[in-house]
Amino acid sequence: MNVRKAIEYWTSSAEYDLEVADSLFENKKYHYALFFGHLAIEKILKGIFVKKKLEHAPFSHSLTILSREAELDIDGERLEKLAEFMEFYSEGRYPRDMESVFRKCSENYTREKLGEIKEMYQWLMEKLEG
Repeated sequence: MNVRKAIEYWTSSAEYDLEVADSLFENKKYHYALFFGHLAIEKILKGIFVKKKLEHAPFSHSLTILSREAELDIDGERLEKLAEFMEFYSEGRYPRDMESVFRKCSENYTREKLGEIKEMYQWLMEKLEG
């Protein structure tokens, strides 16, 4: 495996997904915006894993598992945020009650959560580049 290319794949894909999240937000597709925000975080975590372990990233969508597997030094507050972001994966992929999901993912709620996702993204990028 070419580690540099693998990391580049994860980071460029994550950046693209964050751009898609912004586009979806602008087009009022709020729960899908949060789903793509989750994907961006997942991919950065996979890039960190590859950098640290020099092997392929795990086939997992769990942000908390990926952070643990990557041996990421993360405080409790950030770990709680990763766990919270997991909800967006489930809602985006397996929406059981679309009406309640749409109600929850209002413009203000989504703006706030996308802001938190972007803060986490920046923090993770610093860890990856450091």
